[in-house]
Order: sequence, then structure tokens, then C-alpha cells
Amino acid sequence: MNIAIYSIIAIGYFVGFFFLFPKAGRKSWEALIPGYNFFVLTRVIQKPWWWILLLVLPGVNILMLMVMNSNLASVFGKLDKQSQVFAIFLPFIAFPLWGKQEKLPYLGPIDRKKFPKSSLREWGDAIVFAVVAASIIRTYFLEAFTIPTSSMEKTLLIGDYLFVSKMAYGPKVPQTPLSFPFAHHSLPWLETPSYLEWMELDYHRLLGFGDVERNDIVVFNYPEGDTVLLAYQSNRSYNQVVRDVMSDLKERDINRGQQPLSFEQYDKAARKMIKERMEYTVRPVDKREHYIKRCVAVPGDKIVVQDARLFINDAMAFIPPDFQFKYIVDKKGFLNKRILKEKFDVNYQDSDPRVAQSSEGFKIPLTLTAATELETLDGVDNVTLDVTPRGASSQYPIFPNNPQYDWAVDYWGPLTVPEKGTSVALNLMNLPFYERIIKVYEGHDLKVTDGKILIDGAEAASYTFEMNYYFMMGDNRHNSADSRYWGFVPEDHIVGKAAFVWLSIDPELGLFDGKIRFSRMFSIPE
Repeated sequence: MNIAIYSIIAIGYFVGFFFLFPKAGRKSWEALIPGYNFFVLTRVIQKPWWWILLLVLPGVNILMLMVMNSNLASVFGKLDKQSQVFAIFLPFIAFPLWGKQEKLPYLGPIDRKKFPKSSLREWGDAIVFAVVAASIIRTYFLEAFTIPTSSMEKTLLIGDYLFVSKMAYGPKVPQTPLSFPFAHHSLPWLETPSYLEWMELDYHRLLGFGDVERNDIVVFNYPEGDTVLLAYQSNRSYNQVVRDVMSDLKERDINRGQQPLSFEQYDKAARKMIKERMEYTVRPVDKREHYIKRCVAVPGDKIVVQDARLFINDAMAFIPPDFQFKYIVDKKGFLNKRILKEKFDVNYQDSDPRVAQSSEGFKIPLTLTAATELETLDGVDNVTLDVTPRGASSQYPIFPNNPQYDWAVDYWGPLTVPEKGTSVALNLMNLPFYERIIKVYEGHDLKVTDGKILIDGAEAASYTFEMNYYFMMGDNRHNSADSRYWGFVPEDHIVGKAAFVWLSIDPELGLFDGKIRFSRMFSIPE
């Protein structure tokens, strides 16, 4: 269907140019050479030749094409609003029709001395080129992001505004170039997608300054954000909802005295139930939610979390200066939220008794330094690291999300991060680690039939990875939904590297209480 639409548009342009170019003193055959015909178009409308360079930048090219369509209509005297709208939105129909008009004159660019632009047109042109310039910067150089959650505390704080460098790893060519400027996946205040799926490009990345390195702070598209339940949006992933429904179905059967089904049967039943009862959408890679985490492991690294401590290639991993764990605080009396905020930089939301109080004690996230200092306060008996034991996680929320593994947030692995070109032996035991890679990220048909693994219809005893993958973790280790929960991040999901914080606002403080964190402005996160 897409190919048919593109073909109709392309043929319309070629036919239109074929008849219009001779009226402007050019040759008809010049309209039939792809690429060169748009260079000729810049000669016809008498605009700079480098405009054609903007036509190869997805995300900008559609807007520039509309501008050139408008200019082509203008040089043939089509200045009225109806003709301009016709040229901008239906050029593949407008240009062939006009080209067949025998008495259509070529007037050339409008003499603005005789016909000056109206104020509205001046503002319109300024806005168009401002949008073009900003789109180029945002798509290929720098993009602004805001930190909405505490998953990277205290390296990045809630309310930090930072710029992310697209050039660090090379900017991705947009895979859905037909999209509304400056909107991500949805139009503001609406639930309507901000992009059209008529044109989807393959993954390509332009040259950058380097590759993703271990311990970089990276922005990426959320890997589990391909299927999105509209009722939850990004608050709960589709796969997490599937696991929750599986848990409910299993509990129902147990309460009825029925024999529980297999994991695979509950998985199939849950997905069918969700499909029948809930609305969902499928988003392309570049329109999935943005996450920011620290890349703790690169392709080929072996990763293991033991007793909440991270090891990479059998060595203790880098410890960020201000990263946090959750601690259990045994206290005699009341812990003042304001003191915790001022002295230990604990967010109000984290020290709220309704959130922090539990059967084990008062739980709050702290840096290593803060944990040591807090223990010296009057009213505090003991401060101990809150470690989740193996098998303690409910209904398999920890990757690989399968009952064969009792991994937990503080006991994870060992597992090697997949590297492009390397192969792994496949069996039913380790398939859960690679199933999503094979089916979703690399687009193969994967089935298990009679105990045999079939990839694209052929039995497979091994698999060779087609992309590099990365393992991401938040610096707020016990309050971060990261690779421990949903697995590896493919290279085509990588967006850029955190460059610097340009503004920081504490949402919990007033304007005169330190709301603006001046010390963080223009700082580089490490």
C-alpha cells in the first residue's frame, strides 16, 4: 500500500515537472532524472541550490518540499489561496493539471518591490524558516529534555533541564519523517498520533563523535514502548500488564481449586484478554518514550548483580559519585521531612510516611555518604541496606520475566550483553533472554514447536546478533525501572548522550526557598 502511494506521488511530480519545466525555459528530460530534477526546480523558482540539501533531511524535508511547491505555483502566477493550498498539499495532482494548460505563463519570482509581502506573509515565512532551523538542530545536533522522575538521583534530579547531544553517537535518521514539528508521539492536548506511517525508513545513523561507552549517561527510546495500552500510556508497559493479568488468572484458578496452567498458557490467555478488552497502539522505534539511564555494560560485557553490588566482567563496576540505594532506617522517633530534605537532600515524596513506612522499617533512598551521616542523628538506631533476596519479586517482573529464573533487582545475572556479529547457542532454557531480540528488535519469525526452536521456519540451534545491545541502569538503584526489568537496549533505540544541565528547578520548594538550583546550572552530569 505504501509503495503504491509513493509511486503515485512520484509519478505526479515527474509528470508535472515534465510539462512545467519547458514553460520556464528548461528541457522536459530534466524532469525525469531523480535528484537532478529538484536541482532544476531551484533554478526555475530561482532559490539557492543548497535548498535541495534540506530535502534529504527527514523531519525537515517535508516542510521544505511544501515551501518549494508554493514557490513553483507562484512563478506560474498561481498566487490565490486556493491554488497555493492545492500546490502545497496535492502537488502530484496540481502540477500535471497546470502543466497541460497551454496558455500558462512563466512569470518568474514575484517582484517584491511591486508586490510587497503582507505582514501575515512575512510572519509566516519567518515562522517556517525558524521551524526548519530548530528542527535541524533538534533532530541532528541538540535536543532539550526534562528529568521527570527520580531514577537517576542524585546524578540527575527531578526538575533538571538538560541538553542531549545527538552528535555524540551520530544522529539517527528519523524513521517516521512525516510528523508534526516538535511533537514526539502525540499531538499536544490530543490523543492523536503526531506522525503518519505512510513512510517508514530503515534504521540509519549518521557519523558522530564516537560510540556508546561504559558509564555514559544515555537517552534512548524505551524498548518495551512498542505496544502501548492507551489507558496507561507510558505509566505501565504492555508486558507488565500482561504479567499482572497472568497473576490474576493464576490466582483465580487456585482460589477455585483448579490445577494451575503452564506459564505459556497463562501468557497466551492474558494477551488474548487484553487484545479483546483494551485499546492499544503500536509505535515505531523513534516514537517510543524517552528514557535516560547510565550505560553500565556495553556489547560483550558480562554483567552480574550480587547482593545489590554491580560487577562487570568480574570486577566491581564504577560507582557514580552520588548514586543511591534504598535503606531501612530503624528509628525511635519521628524523622522530620524538612531536615531530611535540607541535610540529606531526600525528596519530600520519598520521605512521606505513607510511602516510606513499611513492615521492615522506614525506607528512604540515600547516597552512601548520607546513609553514614543519618545513622548519627538522634532518634536513629540503625541504617541498613535494603536488599531484595532472590525469588522475592512477584509474578516475574525481573528480566527475563520467566519462572525458570528467580532473579531479583539485587541478584541478577550473570549474563553477557549481545554483540553484533557474535553467536549464541539457543535452547529452551536460555531462549527467554533472546526471544524479544529475535522477534521484535531484529524482526524474525520465532516459534517453538515440539520442543524445537524455529527461526523463519528453519530449526535453529544458534543465533547471530544483527545489532549491538546495551545494559542500562539508573543511579537510584532501588527506584529505577531499567534493564533489570525489561532487558537490553538495541543500538537503534539510542538517541544521544547527556551533555549539560542548563536549568534546574526543585518542584518541592518555593521561589524563595531554593527552588532554582543555581549550582547545577551549566553543570555536566558524570
